[in-house]
Amino acid sequence: MPCLTGRACLLFAVSFFFFFPYLIRRELRQPWLVSDKRLKEKRKLFVDSVSEDTLHSLLDDVLHEKVLNQEEIEKVKKGNIAVTGKARDLIDSVIPKGSRACQVFIDHICQRDSTLAYKLGFSSETLAKTHARTDVPSAEPPGTLKLCPRENFLKLRRTAAGKIYPIREKGDRTRMALIICNTEFDHLPRRNGSTHDIKGMKGVLEALDYRVDVKENLTAKATEKVLRTFASWPEHRNSDSTFLVFMSHGVLDGFCGVEHQDEKPDVLPYDTVFQIFNNCNCSHLKDKPKVIIIQACRGANSGEAWVSDSQAGSVKSPSQSPLNLTHDGVNKTHVEKDFVAFYSSTPHNVSWRSPKGSFFITKLIDYV
Repeated sequence: MPCLTGRACLLFAVSFFFFFPYLIRRELRQPWLVSDKRLKEKRKLFVDSVSEDTLHSLLDDVLHEKVLNQEEIEKVKKGNIAVTGKARDLIDSVIPKGSRACQVFIDHICQRDSTLAYKLGFSSETLAKTHARTDVPSAEPPGTLKLCPRENFLKLRRTAAGKIYPIREKGDRTRMALIICNTEFDHLPRRNGSTHDIKGMKGVLEALDYRVDVKENLTAKATEKVLRTFASWPEHRNSDSTFLVFMSHGVLDGFCGVEHQDEKPDVLPYDTVFQIFNNCNCSHLKDKPKVIIIQACRGANSGEAWVSDSQAGSVKSPSQSPLNLTHDGVNKTHVEKDFVAFYSSTPHNVSWRSPKGSFFITKLIDYV
């Protein structure tokens, strides 16, 4: 399929990302109080705020640190179905263990989920060492976006007119974005850490003034239906761009639906995504940047660390379609243009994640 190369790619990158905000990572500077009293004060907020992925990781941590034994861990896991119930049992089991146990628990909260740690008012040397940051102290929370000054935006838009994509004024646009994330599969391993990726990407896109629609745990067929519906939304007429974010297990030519297995593949080809949003099928986004972010394996070649997003099987590569052009009576245009795709891995290789989120998505959020 046609893609941006050479000068066109450079112009795309300059025009699209120059005006977009960048993330300023903020570290937590508040002094850290380590005591059972401190943990008691944050009990309700912890129960209401901790994610399922972080909770499972903390259970592993307190077992490894011998804060709780195996029997106590099983009691927490099986005593409640709801995440809030498990969280309540966990913190109620840790607090009576004393100051050392509470300190270990808070340490691991800071390591596992910096956003949760900030919300709870925790900060630690452990967290500082983990990120190895030397930023100027700030009272702003992690992930704060700093926008490009308006005067710079107006000047650059004027001087680079004709070379960049038009960027509409905030009051005159309706930016739409779509996140599709598969976590639970019928025949493949659970993708632990995905809730962090969803939360992080949604926050970034909303800060960039996108209205974000999140869909989870879909088959390939259901995913295609969601994409076609999203492509038809009339709001795109007043948009200047869109983001499509896919997070799942994957193979070389596509990403897996939740029913995928070797004997009966459930894969949506990447070609289908481009076809749905091309100039023939999605006229509302014609001549507008369409940014596709894909967190999924593209093969089975492995490395040495973290958890693979690969599945063992593979599917046949569909034949490459010939170059197609469409005619509007005045000009010719590529059917598939104005796309830029960011993959978490190169062809034939796996992609990595941890319980705190995928490496690719985490770094993308940190350094966009």
